[in-house]
Amino acid sequence: MAIKIIMLIAFFSLMVAIGFYCRRQARDVDGFVLGGRGAGPWLTAFAYGTSYFSAVVFVGYAGQFGWKYGISATWAGIGNALIGSLLAWVILGRRTRRMTQHLNSKTMPDFFEKRFGNNSLKIAASIITFVFLIPYTASLYNGLSRLFGMAFSIDYSVCVIIMAVLTGVYVIAGGYMATAINDFIQGIVMLFGIVAVIVAVLNTKGGLMASLDGLAQVNDASVSSTPGIFNSFLGPDPLNLLGVVLLTSLGTWGLPQMVTKFYAIKSEKSIRPGTVISTIFALVVAGGCYFLGGFGRLFSGQIDIAANGFDSIVPTMLSGLPDILIGLVVILVMSASMSTLSSLVLTSSSTITLDLINANRKNKLSEKKQVFIMRIFIVVFIAISVFIAILQYKSSVTFIAQLMGVSWGALAGAFLAPFLYGLFWKRTTVAACWVNFIFSCTVMLLNIFCKSAFPVLLQSPINAGAFCMLAGLGIVPLVSIFTPKPKKPVLDFAFEIFKKENEG
Repeated sequence: MAIKIIMLIAFFSLMVAIGFYCRRQARDVDGFVLGGRGAGPWLTAFAYGTSYFSAVVFVGYAGQFGWKYGISATWAGIGNALIGSLLAWVILGRRTRRMTQHLNSKTMPDFFEKRFGNNSLKIAASIITFVFLIPYTASLYNGLSRLFGMAFSIDYSVCVIIMAVLTGVYVIAGGYMATAINDFIQGIVMLFGIVAVIVAVLNTKGGLMASLDGLAQVNDASVSSTPGIFNSFLGPDPLNLLGVVLLTSLGTWGLPQMVTKFYAIKSEKSIRPGTVISTIFALVVAGGCYFLGGFGRLFSGQIDIAANGFDSIVPTMLSGLPDILIGLVVILVMSASMSTLSSLVLTSSSTITLDLINANRKNKLSEKKQVFIMRIFIVVFIAISVFIAILQYKSSVTFIAQLMGVSWGALAGAFLAPFLYGLFWKRTTVAACWVNFIFSCTVMLLNIFCKSAFPVLLQSPINAGAFCMLAGLGIVPLVSIFTPKPKKPVLDFAFEIFKKENEG
């Protein structure tokens, strides 16, 4: 216990110290929200990766989908690396940085207003961002609390409050640059930690080959009658597995907290090395998490899914490890969760302050006041998410994946297609953005409250979210063709930077 506590105290102290160290770079809006657009490839790549993967993946998704699909759940991690990281950086990285810098947009809602010349679009995007980031944040607390409970036997509410307060302190103090530097340190912990944990857990079952052989012997007639299905290439349910891959991989292209990482990158020269670093990080961390979760059924004698849910699988797998490794696991998941939480609260507070409050005032607030209000909203957002997390824990909604699926589905479904087409296609219209916003949010809200009315395949919020994203890729161009063309002055200004490049 002493070892675990010392490791945690050292970790917390370092995070807070970095927050106060970065105070000087967080005095104006650009510095607080984007770090002065001065983050290099390593900081940006690690900030992208650590914001991507959290306790939701390590505890919730790895446990649930590893149990359902066996070793084939590793495809989700591979998809995260190739689609969610590699292709996202290649297709969106440079274009996003160039256009957002040209438009001087600091948030995704701000991009929608300046790209399409419509303030109402920005207000709608701000509200969607704020509302649907809350369930995602609540899911972070849930996953972390289960590991804390396993390692320290600490009450859930205490875990939630400790994590929220410490994250709030360093984000409020140092803004984006504090989160980026902390993300880099936390990312290193995640890289080494996940490898050590996989080796340790598999060794409890005789090593890799023995674990694979044991998984091949597992049979569950309620899932499939095929022998060794949990040790197979595509697993027992490849169609639903595809939904997981799409939502968790393609979804990053439309998430505000992910896309804004491209806003802040220092230069275009940083894009290529950032792409490589981010992809390798995702392959190790996400691939490792899902690979580990795929062996969950080897511990079925210790797990009661009916009583404790899928979120208990990974903590049970780790419970037999030595104290020093459990301490490492707690710091690993704490790193993943705090980095994601810091990104979420910074995204939400900046959106509310810049896109809803200051943008709709006749007398604009000073830079100092805007930063002060953002700090206030970080506190408010964290307080709301803590309340939701504790309430959710005591209610019937117990699965982390459900919360994340709703959040990712609504945000990525609403924003992915308008943002992607808005970057590359001049014909994209305001009406198309509105239709897509309304469609995705409506589908995800109905999925929560009227789940039984959906086809069986779409009753899962994960599949519903993937459906919204794919549907948006068709909705936006279709509506754009049949609605009035964008205003020429707005369009010319938005794409002016690329015209100059071509002429040059």
